[in-house]
Amino acid sequence: MTGEHSSSQYNHDLEVIRSQVLLMGGLVESHFRDAMNCYRSGDAAQSQAVVKSDEEVNRLEIVLDDLCSHLIVKRQPAANDLRTVMATGKVITDLERIGDESTKIARIAQEMMSKNGGNILFSGYDMVKGMADNVENMLHQALDVFARHDDEKALQLIAYDQIIDTDCRAIMHNLMKAMMEDSTVISAALDALWVTKAIERIGDHAKNIAEHTIYIVAGRDIRHSALPEVKK
Repeated sequence: MTGEHSSSQYNHDLEVIRSQVLLMGGLVESHFRDAMNCYRSGDAAQSQAVVKSDEEVNRLEIVLDDLCSHLIVKRQPAANDLRTVMATGKVITDLERIGDESTKIARIAQEMMSKNGGNILFSGYDMVKGMADNVENMLHQALDVFARHDDEKALQLIAYDQIIDTDCRAIMHNLMKAMMEDSTVISAALDALWVTKAIERIGDHAKNIAEHTIYIVAGRDIRHSALPEVKK
């Protein structure tokens, strides 16, 4: 009975952490979406709100890290249970870094407005919009596979990251071409390059979440593994 009670309490504690992780995930999804809206519109007030909201993401990271640590100390999980807690801690870290990248985009939008007297003379938004939409969808699906422990769909997301990387290279090439053709857009195009890289990094963190999910479900650490090997 003691063992059953301990297991039940562990499952309850873990579920509390999982629900809070998904709450954090929803927050960073909104954070990224709002940051891209700032980049499109140049809304200074919204940009500041995005920057401010990152404080809540950071707070959740600290709280959840503490909960994971206490769960390990109090319940002393072993084998699969310990693997789940450790991987969940890594998901928390990736979510916090997604928040950082979104904040970076919002800050760039602020700087673009201040440098141009409130007018955006050149914006790479149209160039990056498709990639940003794909990454936003990828992040949403990554959180879904984590919630459902869907390792098959997680594998598909890992493969999809290669498409994001290809898009990133194409956009950076086009921005470099724009700077060579018109020197007046160099400053704004450089801002667009930083935004592009931030979006690509968010895609990387979404891929990481998918990899952590596979580790939870299958017990395989596939980080830094070639995709054909992983599929095999």
